[in-house]
Amino acid sequence: MKRTSILATLALLSLVLMALACNLTGGPPPPTVVPSIRATETPLPTIAYATLPPEQLPQQNVQPQNPVIPSGASDVRSQLAQVQPDRLMMHVDSLQRMVTRHVNSPDTGSTGVAAAYRYIRSQFENIAAQSSGRFSVLEHSFELEWEGVKTTQRNVVGYLQGDGIGAGVIVVGAHYDSITRNPADAIYNAPGADDNASGVAGLIELARVLSQRPRRATIMFVAFAAEEVGREGSRAFVRFLRERNVTVDAMYNMDIIGSQIGPNGEVDAENLRLFSAGPETSPSRQLARSIYWINYNHMPDMKILVQDSEDRQGRYSDHMSFTEAGFPAVRFIEALEAVTRQHTPNDTIDYIQASYLLRSTQSVLASLIVMSTGLPPPTNIIIRNNGTPTRTLVWEPIEGAVGYLIGLRAPGSLIINQQFPWNNNSVDWDGFNASLFTSVVISAVDSNGLMGPPSREIPIP
Repeated sequence: MKRTSILATLALLSLVLMALACNLTGGPPPPTVVPSIRATETPLPTIAYATLPPEQLPQQNVQPQNPVIPSGASDVRSQLAQVQPDRLMMHVDSLQRMVTRHVNSPDTGSTGVAAAYRYIRSQFENIAAQSSGRFSVLEHSFELEWEGVKTTQRNVVGYLQGDGIGAGVIVVGAHYDSITRNPADAIYNAPGADDNASGVAGLIELARVLSQRPRRATIMFVAFAAEEVGREGSRAFVRFLRERNVTVDAMYNMDIIGSQIGPNGEVDAENLRLFSAGPETSPSRQLARSIYWINYNHMPDMKILVQDSEDRQGRYSDHMSFTEAGFPAVRFIEALEAVTRQHTPNDTIDYIQASYLLRSTQSVLASLIVMSTGLPPPTNIIIRNNGTPTRTLVWEPIEGAVGYLIGLRAPGSLIINQQFPWNNNSVDWDGFNASLFTSVVISAVDSNGLMGPPSREIPIP
C-alpha cells in the first residue's frame, strides 16, 4: 500500500476514534440513591423466572440452581440462530487454502498473509454494505521486523458504532496469521485451520450478525496480524488506542475455538474454556465471571469453564496485550487443545467440527448481545448494615428496567454461584453474609426480558 493511502486510512481511523472517545462520557449525573426504599417482604417478580427465591438459596459452593431464561431469551435465541455453520466452515477453508499466513510469506495473489488480509477485508466490506450504514471497515498498519525481514503488517478493523451515550467500547479480536514449528520458515505449509482460522471465522460471523441491528455499545471487530511472533498486532493496536485516549470496557479474544477432539482422540463437545488475568477481584476476572453468568442463562448449549489463570502455562494470546494496558480482557479457547497439531501441516479443516465451532461462536455472541444491547448496569450499589441479622442491598434504579437479576459468589469461587430475580432496587435479606457469599452483582432486565451488562461486583462486608 502506498504511504499516502496508509496515512489517509490512519487519519480516518483517528477521526472515528476521536468521535468514539467523545461518546464515552456525557449526560447528566445519576440521581442520589434513596436508602429508605426497601422491601419488607419478598415481592412477586414481574418477569417469568424459574429459580430459587432468596430464602431458599443454598449455603454451599455449588452451581446455580435452574438457569434463568427470561422471556426475552427468544430474541437472543433468534440472533444466535443467525450464525450459519456453513459460513463458518467456508471461512476456515478459504483461509487454510492460503498455504501459510506467516508474516514474511510471499504474496502470490492467492496465498500468503497478504491474501488473508484481502479476504478478511472483503468479508468486512460485504458486511458493511448490508449494515444500513452502521458498520465501517478500517485498517491499522504497523511496521514489523521478524527474522531480519522488514514488512508492513495490517490489522483489519470492523467498526460498529453504538448509539448509547457512555455505553462504552467492546473489542472482539482474533489473529489471522499462522506459523510452523520453525518460526523463521515463511513458506512451509502452515494451514492454521484451528489456530486460528476458527477464531477469524467466528469474528466475521459475529460482525455480520451484530451489525444487522443497532447496539448501545460500540464494538470493534479486529483481525490481528502478527500474533504468532509476539502478539505484535494487538500490541500496536493497543498503543494506537491509548494514544487517542480510547478506553476499552471489555476485550473478547477468540483463539483456537473450532475442535472438540483432543490430542489422543478424546472428545469434549460441551465445554469452552475462558482465561483471564487474576486475582479474583481483577477487572478481567470479573469480566470472565460476567460472561459465565450471562451464558449460563442465555446459552446453555455450551458451558463456559472459567480458568484460574491468564492463559495456559508458558503460552500467550492477544488478550494479554489489553490486560497489560489495564483493560478487562479474556480468551476463549476450546476445552481440549491438541497441541500436537498446532503449528504443523496437520492443523486442517478435517479436525474442525462445524457444530462445535457454531456453538463456540454462539457462546461469544450471547454475552456480546447482552453487553452491547441490554440496559446499563446498576451503579451506586450499597450494602447497608441494619443492626439486625438482615442487611439491605440498595442501588440506583435503571430507567426502563422492569426487574433485576441478582447474582452471588461464594468464597473462593471462580463463578457466580446463585441468583434470584427482584422487582425493585432494594432487598432486605439475612443472606448478605460474608460467610456465605463473597460478593454480589446485579443486572437490570428490560421489558423484553433481556438482562443487561452486570454491575461490578460489590464485596459483602
